[in-house]
Amino acid sequence: MTLFTMLLVLAAERLFKLGEHWQLDHRLEVLFRRVKHYSMLRTLLMAVLVMLVTFLILRALSGLFFNVPLLVVWILISLLCIGAGKVRLHYHAYLKAAARNDSHAHNAMANELTLIHGVPPGCDERDFLRELQNALVWINFRFYLAPLFWLIVGDSCGPVLLAGYAFLRAWQSWLARYQTPTERQQSGIDAILHVLDWVPVRLAGVVYALVGHGEKALPAWFASLGDRHTSQYQVLTRLAQFSLAREPHLDKVETPKAAVSMAKKTSLVLVVVVALLTIYGTLI
Repeated sequence: MTLFTMLLVLAAERLFKLGEHWQLDHRLEVLFRRVKHYSMLRTLLMAVLVMLVTFLILRALSGLFFNVPLLVVWILISLLCIGAGKVRLHYHAYLKAAARNDSHAHNAMANELTLIHGVPPGCDERDFLRELQNALVWINFRFYLAPLFWLIVGDSCGPVLLAGYAFLRAWQSWLARYQTPTERQQSGIDAILHVLDWVPVRLAGVVYALVGHGEKALPAWFASLGDRHTSQYQVLTRLAQFSLAREPHLDKVETPKAAVSMAKKTSLVLVVVVALLTIYGTLI
């Protein structure tokens, strides 16, 4: 069921998930606006509540009508949690603005794409484009690779873990957009996701290491295995940059395209691995 759900959701996401309608992040904004106090405990309790509700729904549908309703819910939850939705629109808008040299529009879209980690002040054009590449690599991880990881490792409870992770991702994005850095820090969301992303970042990083310059990337990847303090964003993007070293860093259109192309290759590797594991009976 995992492979079937994953393939169907990825296909559907490419065909019609081009906005906020099928995005869990958007659906949760009504809940987020009601939160007035921020703490790590509150964040964890909200995530656990989302996972509990998801678990109860799956449990209630298990065994009914040959599990057809259960499969439908699997697909709906995955569709809401996997895929960038509106972020893809921002990316395409950036490319169009950059192609016609509309600096105001392409800077606005670049700010949207780099919302979570931002861009260091005072950087030159080359550094700015590298940071944009890093942001796109991270978006692919946040909206595709990490959600797929939790769906796969969760096995029969995959949608439960997926819903919990997607909730935390949405909470972080909402805090970054609408609240102050102090309130975001009080929520503990960055610390929680730092722990949850540790394993999937290393798995995604090894793919980047293998498809890039192995003589530089693999030692960096091995060093990351014992690194508990560096942010997962820096670990993943550092490894991704080894793969992007030979790509252009001075073209406002080709530079982000190179990052997206590399990210798509990584996602394809994940799909192939899941297919092989399913064929050999490791996954169901």
